[in-house]
Amino acid sequence: MASDKEKILRFFKGTEEEETAVKLVDMAKWAESSGKFRLTPFLSPYEQDIAETVAANFAGVAVDFFGGYHGAERQRAMFTDKTFGGKPSFEIVAIEAKWKTEFTRLSHRDVLGSVMSLGIDRGVVGDIIATGESANILTDEKMSDYFIENLTQIGGAKVECEICELSSIAPKEERVKEISATVASLRVDAVAAAGFGFSRSKAAADIAADKVKLNWQGIKNASVAIKEGDVLSMRGRGRLEVAEVRGNTKKGRIALLLKRYI
Repeated sequence: MASDKEKILRFFKGTEEEETAVKLVDMAKWAESSGKFRLTPFLSPYEQDIAETVAANFAGVAVDFFGGYHGAERQRAMFTDKTFGGKPSFEIVAIEAKWKTEFTRLSHRDVLGSVMSLGIDRGVVGDIIATGESANILTDEKMSDYFIENLTQIGGAKVECEICELSSIAPKEERVKEISATVASLRVDAVAAAGFGFSRSKAAADIAADKVKLNWQGIKNASVAIKEGDVLSMRGRGRLEVAEVRGNTKKGRIALLLKRYI
């Protein structure tokens, strides 16, 4: 009979997340066998779910998450043997990149593009918090000198980088809009259209183009059914939670309560 750990790997085999699942299982195994801990790269919310699933199948291993500040989307996971008595660090620093605001307005996309153009692995970069005049880049502390020396330009603007205190980053405050809607079915394209406010045909096209994620996992089939508690996310439009499926209306449509996080 296959072990729970083997079942995890079998479940993700052939998917985009297979490599991540294999690495996380190996890290949890190492923490358990060594009696110590292993720190992962920065993980997406869906990858964090995989890490929790992995840890749940190792009786002697606990998992904690931290992304540098409260409410961080991308976080590092730490698998720790439950007998380990130390207090390891998540080894995260914040790099502040500043530019002259009177000449330039830079977005999150501009900053991420310039960071990735340095040849940096996405796993060493956490959240990027861009404002009108600067950006905070959460990263592995081992990368701090590299950023300060090499990130000198973003979107055509010259920038200066320095380390800033994690405590200076304000907790993320999300605006939530409740939406009461009715849909013909619980297909993902119908729910996305109702929540994000565009046509069902556009929703289907965006799903086919891999712009919409279901529970932080890529999805390209517009006919997939969603359920209460599911989360849809779309770049540039935020997240949409299916807070409540309220049943059928007199006209045979399905009433929903959606929460859109902007």
